[in-house]
Amino acid sequence: MLAPIVLLACLSFSVYAQGGKLQLGFLERLSEKASETVEVNLDKPALDMAQKLLRGDKGEEAAVKQLIAGLQGVYVHVLEFDSPTGYSGSDLDTLRGQLKAPGWTRLVGFRVKGMSNNSNIEVFTWNEGDKIMGLAILSAQPKELVVVNIVGPIDLEKLSQLEGKFGIPELDIKPGSKPPPKE
Repeated sequence: MLAPIVLLACLSFSVYAQGGKLQLGFLERLSEKASETVEVNLDKPALDMAQKLLRGDKGEEAAVKQLIAGLQGVYVHVLEFDSPTGYSGSDLDTLRGQLKAPGWTRLVGFRVKGMSNNSNIEVFTWNEGDKIMGLAILSAQPKELVVVNIVGPIDLEKLSQLEGKFGIPELDIKPGSKPPPKE
């Protein structure tokens, strides 16, 4: 009787102890079904090296340097499928289950439901006290799944200044803002 309670407590602790880093191993199975994949895994040493390579003290390069200072990791997965059955709702539930853990807050939820286009974009922050220490973006399109996870201290104001630059998409992730209009 006590063993299941201890196991449940350990599992709860491990989910909470992960901090702002999501467990994205389940995406490997999906990438085998994808027609095209992009995977970026930048851990702390890679981010430190990138910061050293940025030499500018002014302008956009300095802004990027400031933004990545202190980050623990940046993880991006883009999976494109030939058909809308490349991933399932249960695959998304695996990710959303992590994002329901204590510490995560949903900032933006944008859903379009239509006959030929079901789209869902969600932005979450991992908060420690009054500081944002992680960010997760989930974009589920019929034939594309995008998961972005940034771990470490995040200043949304600084991040918003870089939208549309260096390949950073226009996310409009400021608290209380609406997502960009559908094209």
